[in-house]
Amino acid sequence: MRSQRTLPTSPRAQVADKREAILRAAIKVFAQSGYFNAKVADVAKVAGVADGTVYLYFKSKEEILRSIFDRGVEVLIAEARELIEGVTDPRERLRRIARLHLERLGDDRDLAIVFQVELRGSTKFMEEFSAAGLAEYLTLIRETFEDGQRTGVFRANLNPKIVSKVFFGALDEMATNWILSRRRYKLAPLADAALDIILDGVCN
Repeated sequence: MRSQRTLPTSPRAQVADKREAILRAAIKVFAQSGYFNAKVADVAKVAGVADGTVYLYFKSKEEILRSIFDRGVEVLIAEARELIEGVTDPRERLRRIARLHLERLGDDRDLAIVFQVELRGSTKFMEEFSAAGLAEYLTLIRETFEDGQRTGVFRANLNPKIVSKVFFGALDEMATNWILSRRRYKLAPLADAALDIILDGVCN
């Protein structure tokens, strides 16, 4: 019986794997050492590649950080769209987005630290990143709320843009508190409590 030969990995797949390894290593290094203290050499060491290899995929440490953000938001938006596809109740759609938001950060503490702490280290980063991926994410939330307004589920006199920012801000703050807290608890289950407050308010 002939032994099966493993087909060689395509060059494109090899590039994707190496790039992914570098990004994962960078997330770990940035979370543990802080972005500004970290060196490209540290990332290369954790990724198991030579320093020069990192520069084959990324021009600078800043580009690595940008790529971490871009990929993270891109994946989050894609998963959110898939989760809410076919769901007609806008309240449930917002609930699924909230759960996913906290679930992804809660399942990867290093990534959460990079997103919630390291990316906030400079005004330049915040301005650039907020104008890019976050705009699309906020648009998804806003459009979901607008659907609810059209069907009478949500109040028509509320500004959808403000609502989307309040929605995101609540989840964002919960994630930051989770990182800074000395207590260890699950983050994702808090999504329902937060959404109940946002949708129902605090008045009797």
